[in-house]
Amino acid sequence: MKLYSINTGYFKLDGGAMFGVVPKSIWNKINPADENNLSSWALRCLLIEDGNRLILVDNGNGDKQDAKFFSHYHLHGDDTLDKSLAKYGFHRDDITDAFLTHLHFDHCGGSIIRQGDKLVPAFKNATYWSNEVHWQTATVPNDREKASFLKENILPIKESGRLKFIDVPEDGITTETRISTEIKIRFVYGHTDAMMLPQINYNGKTIVYMADLLPSAGHIPLPYVMAYDMFPLTTLNEKKSFLKEAIEGDYILFFEHDPQFECCNLQQSERGIRAKDFFKLSEI
Repeated sequence: MKLYSINTGYFKLDGGAMFGVVPKSIWNKINPADENNLSSWALRCLLIEDGNRLILVDNGNGDKQDAKFFSHYHLHGDDTLDKSLAKYGFHRDDITDAFLTHLHFDHCGGSIIRQGDKLVPAFKNATYWSNEVHWQTATVPNDREKASFLKENILPIKESGRLKFIDVPEDGITTETRISTEIKIRFVYGHTDAMMLPQINYNGKTIVYMADLLPSAGHIPLPYVMAYDMFPLTTLNEKKSFLKEAIEGDYILFFEHDPQFECCNLQQSERGIRAKDFFKLSEI
């Protein structure tokens, strides 16, 4: 097995929304905002080469939305999905599995592309993976979350016939569900219903793709919970449980949105569990 960090660019979100109840005087030291209170965030995906499978975890914003939509998010940087794949000698047609942690636009927007007046899969040889619980949430969204679930990103996946659902465990959370021998799935419910976090056995280490449970290293302290989360107290409890397990198991955290750091491990400090060492995925 080989793992590759795939950066699809950067975008901007309101810093206050990203850090919830934490005051700007504190979070602004972590990820400084511009004059419009916007901070930059990565759109970092994970490519897993597992035997004859090439699994892409999340795929960024994509580029099919109109200029008005993207004007809200200020996409910047030179990285794209195709350029990052090509860096390792891959093409989007090589992807066998498009794993979607959840269906918010910044995680699945690259799933579908426009070809003329049609919306078609961006990965024409891939199976797309979601789960039935989250799919229901995304296709019949609540009023607060519906702006993040764009039907043009989601419905064409099912219409293509390439969608498959991962089984959600009876208790909703165990990590016995797998997509390969070395990849378990963690289910979490604070950010959105049944978000899936791949937990990977790699070179004798456990690596967890954090998606939006911990979008950045700055979100490791327990109170640092996004205002975007549907159930912030659930997120708080999920973080507490995960961080305890992660420090006991010496897990490596891989961050989807951290603009500076790809990975870190953890340590116990006087203030609680915090990041220990920062490093790139390629250094593991």
